[in-house]
Amino acid sequence: MKKMLAEFIGTMTLVFFGCGAAVIAGMGTGPTAIDILGIAFAFGLSIVAMAYGIGMISGCHINPAVSFGVLLSGRMSVADFIRYVVAQILGALAGAAILAVILSDKAAGWSGGLGQNGWGPGYLGEYGLTAAFVFEVVATFLFLVCILGVTQRGAPSQFAGLAIGLTLTVIHIVGINVTGVSVNPARSIGPALVGAGSNPAAVAQLWLFILAPMLGAAAAGLLFKSGLLSADKE
Repeated sequence: MKKMLAEFIGTMTLVFFGCGAAVIAGMGTGPTAIDILGIAFAFGLSIVAMAYGIGMISGCHINPAVSFGVLLSGRMSVADFIRYVVAQILGALAGAAILAVILSDKAAGWSGGLGQNGWGPGYLGEYGLTAAFVFEVVATFLFLVCILGVTQRGAPSQFAGLAIGLTLTVIHIVGINVTGVSVNPARSIGPALVGAGSNPAAVAQLWLFILAPMLGAAAAGLLFKSGLLSADKE
């Protein structure tokens, strides 16, 4: 239960702070607009905070793709994987629900957006399906290479949270215009389901933000499992 609670709180924090930065501070020209760089750091710093806050309890996966990569690398059991994913999705739903409550009390100007991921005409940079899929697979793969690398035996673990958070930051700097950046099925599921009434298209596109990150994570996990990226194996 401690691990599940930690993963619930961690994923809730990521969605609340990361998506909150996008929809509350957001992009634009107003005095409070933080634009892409600010949103990217909101996601990255959320990871840093939770890595040091709950990392000793659950490892701070807060992402089903991360848990999948860890599973395939041989570092966790199937039972723990299932428990982690349930807690992460519930945490993402809670984070999105908190955002919805706050934004629904805004006098005017909120269109129902909760930082949902997407692609295609009308979505941010209007990139197509192929671009969205390739970005999510490659970005998640590189994210997991960082995570599995800095948490393997012999790595300087005291810096792991900082390295992982900064990696997520640069992923967002590159990819916000493409998909809004998922690399995390729970982060996509929470806002999409909570905001389904105002943005049903996000639910229809959820499949990509589940499949692509899991494929990227699987590739990284299997490379570490094989020893090709493991520091303690020739």
